[in-house]
Amino acid sequence: MPGVPALHDDLLLAALSSPDPVANRYIGAIWRIALDGSGRTRFTQGEQDTSPVISPDGTRVAFLRTVEGRPQLYVMPAHGGEPRKLTDLPLGVAEPVFAPDSRHIAFVARIPEPGRYGAPTEPDGSAPKSDEALKPDEALKPDEEGPRLFTRFDYRADNIGFVVDRRNRLFVVDADSTEAPTELTDGRCEVTQPQWTPDGTHIVVATPRDLGVRETHHSDICAVPVQGGEPVLLAHCPGGIRALTVTGDGTVLFVSGAFERFQDEPCNDGLWSFPLSLNETGAPRRLTDEETVDIDAAGRPPVVHEGRVLVGVSHRGTIRLVAVPLDGDAVPLADLPVLSDPDCVVNSFAAHGSRAVAVVSTVDNPGEIVLLGSATITDVNAELAASGLHRLVEIDTTAPDGYPVHGFVVLPDGPGPHPVLLHVHGGPFAQHIRAFFDEAQVYASAGYAVVLGNPRGSAGYGQAHGKAVVKAMGTVDVADVLALLDAVLERPDCDETRVGVMGGSYGGWMTGWLASHHPDRFVAAWSERAVNSFESLYGTSDIGWYFVEMYLGTDIDEIRASSPLSYADRITKPFMIVHSEQDWRCPLEQAQRMYVALRAQGTETQFLLFPGEGHELSRSGKPAHRVQRLRAVLDWWSKWLPV
Repeated sequence: MPGVPALHDDLLLAALSSPDPVANRYIGAIWRIALDGSGRTRFTQGEQDTSPVISPDGTRVAFLRTVEGRPQLYVMPAHGGEPRKLTDLPLGVAEPVFAPDSRHIAFVARIPEPGRYGAPTEPDGSAPKSDEALKPDEALKPDEEGPRLFTRFDYRADNIGFVVDRRNRLFVVDADSTEAPTELTDGRCEVTQPQWTPDGTHIVVATPRDLGVRETHHSDICAVPVQGGEPVLLAHCPGGIRALTVTGDGTVLFVSGAFERFQDEPCNDGLWSFPLSLNETGAPRRLTDEETVDIDAAGRPPVVHEGRVLVGVSHRGTIRLVAVPLDGDAVPLADLPVLSDPDCVVNSFAAHGSRAVAVVSTVDNPGEIVLLGSATITDVNAELAASGLHRLVEIDTTAPDGYPVHGFVVLPDGPGPHPVLLHVHGGPFAQHIRAFFDEAQVYASAGYAVVLGNPRGSAGYGQAHGKAVVKAMGTVDVADVLALLDAVLERPDCDETRVGVMGGSYGGWMTGWLASHHPDRFVAAWSERAVNSFESLYGTSDIGWYFVEMYLGTDIDEIRASSPLSYADRITKPFMIVHSEQDWRCPLEQAQRMYVALRAQGTETQFLLFPGEGHELSRSGKPAHRVQRLRAVLDWWSKWLPV
């Protein structure tokens, strides 16, 4: 997989990483890519090098090198050479960005409280929240740490763990010096997405509203003085910031939704702007239309290119690279020029001068780098793409109420009729995309037709589509996935008598719901990292304290009525439960309660539990676990839905 590219004149760098199930880690280095497509050369020699950033003058490259699980900041000459280590922080660093002087680098890092996460204790030898004193060079083991005192709802996050005792802080380091980095914030709240002001005197960051004095999903944009001092408020944001950029002329661009309450219903993320001023609070202006434009900002911060802003937009199972005018005013999607192949998925992009590049994924290729307006200039996945991957067919149909339903089916080889797997995505405000999907390819290779739908509640089809399941889960979303399944089953190469259902997170919730409310439609079910009880999710999930009210309201009877666990007695077909021990998005008890309920009533059920993994096991878990999981999926379906 190519990571986010870095481009400066003729220098194009990208990290190329691959999962290694034998070593059980992700390995890769940074490569230089020839812009004429003539090949690539290795730029760094580490085994886990990522996140290249080129200095404004083009003379230096900063990047992250992970050793023993901790990414540290390195810098090296742009023409190649020996890299020099700039940081040695206990939990690693993230988000490096060069100053305008091409010498100083800002970054963020999680700094643990003394005595936690292997960090040294206080200089006087005392250990916080502990009754015993330790020597200054000793560190407490995890089970020896003192208790944590929580006074907020947002004390932990999935895939991170506890956050109140290791918040992100802002640092700056001199690439020409051997001195340690300088810390610019005090850890009172999270700071992310650092960007330098054009004059290099401040670093612009995203923070929680009012510096996190209370729980909030609204963000502020602040400027932190490089010479030290209190952050300066630049703007209150209409929602939570997903990505942030400061242009050379001092315009602040950011991606955010808009909501009035603490957390509104699912909303499209738009592009906003305001002029940077240290003397007054800005009033952000929305450049894109709220209903039709949903910007996917994961790994894709706004990039200014030839007077327009490049962003990735979710649309009907794709992520398209579009150009937004800087003077735009709620521009609808139909009026935004599409710069990428409209049927592909843009994972990331970069631009410099007259050139722009993008990492693009297709159904048969996880990712290649494309020079926009020219051609694909890498072939890192050529062997895989030529190996005969399975085709994806677009499906359009209508729900019983006449609403249009859209999705895909990945088909195996041969005439069939093939057994069918209905695969429901998570979210629900997410989407199945028209990109390489390892799971669907594995299942199709085993002989299954895989149905991938985007029912109401999904992203990428307009804001109203995403809001349709608020206070209505289990209604129109169920009607849509069943309508799509019925449309696929009309095909002569799909067997309507042999159908299984599977999904994770919200998809796991849907699996439990369909197995209990439409048991005759399916031979068996595979439920993964599922929401089975919204009642207990409220008090145990890292997002439960707002997610449940946001989607279901506060009526306890409605909450219970929306939980598959309430209908466990209706589940009579074989039911596999899969979970991860460290899942804090859908905590382990969600799986345990469903397993006990089904097992106690005699339903054929199994419980597969992965140690040391979180909610993202199937996407970014340990490679060995990902392989073991896929083998378990195939074993389950070969038993209950044999090809």
